[in-house]
Amino acid sequence: MKKKFALSFVALASVALLAACGEVKSGASNAAGNSVDEKTIKIGFNFEETGAVAAYGTSEQKGAQLAVDEINAAGGIDGKQIEVVDKDNKSETAEAASVTTNLVTQSKVSAIVGPATSGATAAAVANATKAGVPLISPSATQDGLTKGQDYLFIGTFQDSFQGKIISNYVTNKLNAKKVVLYTDNSSDYAKGVAKSFRDSFSGEIVADETFVSGDTDFQAALTKIKDKDFDAIVLPGYYTEAGKIVNQARGMGIDKPIIGGDGFNGEEFVQQATAERASNIYFISGFSTTVEISAKAKAFLDAYRAKYNEEPSTFAALAYDSVHLVANAAKGAKNSGEIKDNLAKTKDFEGVTGQTSFDADHNTVKTAYMMTMNNGKVEAAEVVKP
Repeated sequence: MKKKFALSFVALASVALLAACGEVKSGASNAAGNSVDEKTIKIGFNFEETGAVAAYGTSEQKGAQLAVDEINAAGGIDGKQIEVVDKDNKSETAEAASVTTNLVTQSKVSAIVGPATSGATAAAVANATKAGVPLISPSATQDGLTKGQDYLFIGTFQDSFQGKIISNYVTNKLNAKKVVLYTDNSSDYAKGVAKSFRDSFSGEIVADETFVSGDTDFQAALTKIKDKDFDAIVLPGYYTEAGKIVNQARGMGIDKPIIGGDGFNGEEFVQQATAERASNIYFISGFSTTVEISAKAKAFLDAYRAKYNEEPSTFAALAYDSVHLVANAAKGAKNSGEIKDNLAKTKDFEGVTGQTSFDADHNTVKTAYMMTMNNGKVEAAEVVKP
């Protein structure tokens, strides 16, 4: 998941852009990295706990902390307890880079979990690489993000995967031959999903409209859309704007299906849309509690509910798995460089979001679900493929 934020400094903007595009490597690294302590294993959290996309970061922090608590209660890793150094990147890419520097140089962590978004992840990875410390983002989805990045690992599917899934679903499940595409043009995540959808959709896109992050009034675009002949609205974007669009569209009498990516995940989407108007909604998720789940996923679900008194989102589940992936890779490791090497060798690791195997570029393809929402509640989920 990626949200594009303005950087405070031009230099940091250049680093983030180049890293995100995969045009340059992050530079030389300390191959051995930080040593693993004799008594504890330090893991850094670099999450968006406040700011524009705090709903994603706070969910991931909760899922990650739950995993740490369970691992420590079970005896830790090689008898060593995990020590968490938790930092808030404030949903800002410049802060994500600064947090990483602090974690690897001051706190001397052996691995970092987070950020949640692709932009923040791109900004953070250079400093992690220089220190020889692996960084795993549970939910950064931008295509090409890991290219040339030996120390970066991604725990979920990419943007292009989502665009193809949406195309397949609206065509074969919703029988939509004509669609409106309404995209967040300020988000590389949304633009990536939209591009993949355009490339794979065989029907007609009768309107191709855009909005930007921070917009609150969508009446003009929706008025243009309302008079079109279409079967569905494809809406690549985040809950902050997507929820408001759903609310205003339904308020204007637009009742066609609205389909989005994993940016719709979370209660915040429903809060923006209102439960009354959040119907005939479909969106992608990497985790579902409405379908038959494994014993491991059921245990996670029960533990999360008991600890936080709320339902876990796909972001919480992905972060929970990310911590377990790091813990598995830390077994027998003497330093962060060895943890990185062990992560790269991960094959068929069974987590609550399914099996994880990292390819040569450290990406993974996860099981995806298409969720059906009516009256603000998810009523059904089905496994979907591109």
